[in-house]
Amino acid sequence: MSDIRPLAVVTGASSGIGFELARQLAERGFDLVVNAEDHDRLYAAAQRFRETGAQVEVVQADLRAYDEVERFYAAVAAKGRPVAVAALNAGVGCGGSFHDNVLADELEVIDLNVRSTVHLAKRVLQDMVAIDAGYVLVSSSIAAMMPGSYQAVYNASKSFLQSFTLALQNELKGTGVSITALMPGPTETDIFHRGGMDDTRVGQQHKDDPAQVARQGLDALLAGKNRIVAGSVKTKAQGLALKLAPDAAKAEIHRRMAEPGSGGHDSTD
Repeated sequence: MSDIRPLAVVTGASSGIGFELARQLAERGFDLVVNAEDHDRLYAAAQRFRETGAQVEVVQADLRAYDEVERFYAAVAAKGRPVAVAALNAGVGCGGSFHDNVLADELEVIDLNVRSTVHLAKRVLQDMVAIDAGYVLVSSSIAAMMPGSYQAVYNASKSFLQSFTLALQNELKGTGVSITALMPGPTETDIFHRGGMDDTRVGQQHKDDPAQVARQGLDALLAGKNRIVAGSVKTKAQGLALKLAPDAAKAEIHRRMAEPGSGGHDSTD
């Protein structure tokens, strides 16, 4: 019976938004090919997805490396089934001042957030365009709208993904392929901890529910929308406000949120 289910691919599926995207796709009737770098959490997550009745293939791979991206997509292609949905979600952050940060850490942000997304989008979209059907969800961020003081490379990577996705939307007009930018605000995931931002205001503030973000993202994707600012009412209001604010003001707002040590400041969310 699983052969009649459409196939979805989700990267970064072991936790956070990626976990919820995979879980909710399985609940919506999709089989899955899921990826993450961390072995134990990925396999534990896959077991949760299988409880929905989905067929789940696990491909542990570090998508920062070109050969690992190729290995991952080879496993997808080996299924011999068209990819109906691809959620290109894998990403990593890096907080702190650019001049102090380790260059290798900043380049890993580019390799995972930018290079692997472009690489996988190339493979996925070539296949989808050939059959004139498919949906691609790219995990951008509300950070794409803000110069990222103390997260300079991360925010720039999300701005790249936003521009990239909007350009592909125009190229794909008139086809049966749809691509959507998912733009969450601060969400309860590992990204702030892994990015060394536990002592920042944004790292310590209350964050949006990844299940809510994923649900809104998938609803927008399957409705063929270009983009969705996903999360709480507060996040959606912030998205509207950012459209009007000048870049210098947005950079200063981001500084107050992401500057190391800002979590100890007496402020409200």
